[in-house]
Amino acid sequence: MESLGMAATRIEDRVSCALGLSSLAEVQFESSKSIPMGGVMLLLPFLLESGLLSYREHYLQREGYYSFDSLPITLSFLFLLRIKTLEQSKQHNPGELGKLIGYDRIPEVKTLRGMLRELTDQGKCEDWGKTLSSQWITSEQPELYYVDGHVQVYHGYPADLGKKHVSRQRLCLPGMMEFWINSGEGLPFFFITAEVNEKMIEMLENEIIPRLVELHLPGEKQAEEMSGNPDYPLFTLVFDREGYSPAFFKRIWDKHRIAVLTYRKNVKDNWNEAVFKDVKVEIRIEETEMKLHEEAVVVDKYSMREVRRLCPNAHQTAIVTNNKILTLALIAAYMFGRWIQENFFRYLRQEYSFDKIIQYAVDDIDNNIVVVNREYSNIEYRVKKSREKLSRLKAKLYDRQQPGLPEEKTGENSRKKGKWFTRQLELQEQIQQMDTDISELIKERKNTPYKIPVGEMPVQSRYSKLNQESKYLMNIVKMICYRAETALAHLIAPHYKRDDDEVRTLVKAITLLSIDLIPDYYNNKLNIYLYPPSNNRSREAISNIIDTVNKTDTVFPGTKLTLFFNIATF
Repeated sequence: MESLGMAATRIEDRVSCALGLSSLAEVQFESSKSIPMGGVMLLLPFLLESGLLSYREHYLQREGYYSFDSLPITLSFLFLLRIKTLEQSKQHNPGELGKLIGYDRIPEVKTLRGMLRELTDQGKCEDWGKTLSSQWITSEQPELYYVDGHVQVYHGYPADLGKKHVSRQRLCLPGMMEFWINSGEGLPFFFITAEVNEKMIEMLENEIIPRLVELHLPGEKQAEEMSGNPDYPLFTLVFDREGYSPAFFKRIWDKHRIAVLTYRKNVKDNWNEAVFKDVKVEIRIEETEMKLHEEAVVVDKYSMREVRRLCPNAHQTAIVTNNKILTLALIAAYMFGRWIQENFFRYLRQEYSFDKIIQYAVDDIDNNIVVVNREYSNIEYRVKKSREKLSRLKAKLYDRQQPGLPEEKTGENSRKKGKWFTRQLELQEQIQQMDTDISELIKERKNTPYKIPVGEMPVQSRYSKLNQESKYLMNIVKMICYRAETALAHLIAPHYKRDDDEVRTLVKAITLLSIDLIPDYYNNKLNIYLYPPSNNRSREAISNIIDTVNKTDTVFPGTKLTLFFNIATF
């Protein structure tokens, strides 16, 4: 029994599966009292509704004691319980967690990694992600998408990754760039990983927009509006200044009828403050007043709407859009509400260990991808530093050549005067040599191509990339967890005034509640009794949402047991 691992009590099933006498062990629940962290089961209906088990459409099933169904359920429960890595699961009782998934214990870390490898070896993560994003977009029918980049910083040495600017650390660090597409509510739809150092405009035009055009099917109302109004867009993209390009805006409108909303670059003028008017703007659940004004502008021969906000410090924030349907208030609300996506990244980093690398395998990049030549960048850097040094030398020489020098330097002391003029000659020689060096560097830079294919880079410094299959899989599970958590938060929100601050805290507290688990196989019910939280307000909120959750008639995967929740009484 000891060799089977801690909390392994279903000995016959384990031996039978190990000997090949049985393909899978059945999911079985036993009556259990005071299971810690059992409140996480309240999120299972939301996980299943968000598509947790839709992986079945793409992956072949396995044989063994644990089914593949147990893997996404286990991972979801671990993430929702803020057990951020597989190794951290060792610090928790495996038997207690196993009762939540219908087994004697959760898989040990080695088994979890083996099951993950079995899934990732099938290479179906991208297909699963496309299915989920299609389902989410079809059901929600958004008319606005937020697009933003997130750098997954890499501190290892096997992979040679290009450096990206990490705004949260204000540094350029090696890493992989992911471009995330979220809804107006901050819910993720999908993400695309850049191969090397692709810019946002390039990723938007070549990767993101083609997929959105494929997935976005206008609803009846939108289709009717589009047919009757040539200015009505297919959808609107909201992003920051990195994607600013009027020529690009015109191309995607002419080709796909896609509108954009972004900050304007290179604003040098200020509008008269008298033209700004107070406008009520609703950003998420809060309503605030902003001083706004709109004018029609032509930017790079393309006509657009420009909206400016006059800030309390007199700064004017400029927004441009080619969406002719949005009201002034909505333009401000959508643009300044873009921080919801930044908050999404921050939340996942803090709560779900978003950037954690699961497998450290390295893959080669397509040799035909064109990248900036590192040798060119090195020469450019040397030219920049040489010019900075030349400026400093010229400044020193200028100081030496100024009239009205101190007495000890211009008096009759010939020795001091000699040293003074000798120093001037040395500086002039250094300046001449520096000019020569810069000219040589510029000539070398001219003969060095700015961009080259990856295949022409030196082998020892050639770009590579991290294997993305395992990261893709974990990102999908975390997206589902975030969506499930958000759905539960929306049910709780009406019971709290400051819902944005308090609801997610309550959701986390719910997952940590203990439960009594009483299966009723005769009536095909799995009775789950949640231990009440520490205050009446939270208990009342949970009681109100339990009725809604029970109406979903959710069946635990692998069984015929319908989940039925209630508040435990003592």
